[in-house]
Amino acid sequence: MMADMVRQAVGLLIVVALFGVGFVLFSPDGRQLLDRGSIALKRFENHWYYRNGQPLPGTPDLAKLDARLAAQGLQLGAPVFLRIFKLESVLELWMEKDGHYRLFATYPICLWSGRLGPKLSEGDLQAPEGFYTVGSEQLNPNSRWHRSFNLGFPNEFDRAHGRTGSLLMVHGGCQSIGCYAMTNDVVDELWRIVTAALAGGQPSFQVQIFPFRMTDVKLAARESSPWSGFWAELKPGYDAFEQSHVPPAVNVCDGRYVIEDKPLEPGETGCPAKAAHQS
Repeated sequence: MMADMVRQAVGLLIVVALFGVGFVLFSPDGRQLLDRGSIALKRFENHWYYRNGQPLPGTPDLAKLDARLAAQGLQLGAPVFLRIFKLESVLELWMEKDGHYRLFATYPICLWSGRLGPKLSEGDLQAPEGFYTVGSEQLNPNSRWHRSFNLGFPNEFDRAHGRTGSLLMVHGGCQSIGCYAMTNDVVDELWRIVTAALAGGQPSFQVQIFPFRMTDVKLAARESSPWSGFWAELKPGYDAFEQSHVPPAVNVCDGRYVIEDKPLEPGETGCPAKAAHQS
């Protein structure tokens, strides 16, 4: 009798545990908890390495930049393109060769602040999401965080939606109140590459910032998020680059991002046709 009761109790506990796992995996609140837990764990791990003076896991061999470039047939001065993924906590650096861009390096982000979702207002501690452009005037070699470049938040889309904030950077160190902190050694390598690109004739480079890698599966898992509509609007920019490995032209028309698969010719806008098509 006692053995039967024990078995029933164990069975009930298993059912409850499975129900709890199912809740975490499949409910909207559970997905948010999973994402927040994953982000918190990555932040703790990266800060531990940073405090102990060790390179973050996944950091390339920064001492061998020239050799790494040569191994991929790349050279300083080539145009660049950056992508940031919050959930994965990485920054990708792509460099142009023969008309297309190839992934040169993936750097771990030491710290970004806030949660998944865009920055809305000054002081909300959110790191931005969206499509940004960086020119030489946005670089700061004397930043309080070693070196930095300003992402240009708020951009035209942000302003159209009343979003406010300033001085949102990619910089060194490992502290953030809305920026992307890369550690000093990593930002030094980024600095060397992007300044060479700008000096080599690239007028500005694009930075695409996403909450996560924008696959259909990951979007579907978060369709109940209040930001699912905004994220769906970012996805065409992600898809365009995934398909062509050429940074797309990004316009803002009637407060919406409009993505052109190919860079526009000087003077072209792309807005009227796309806006009419999407209305």
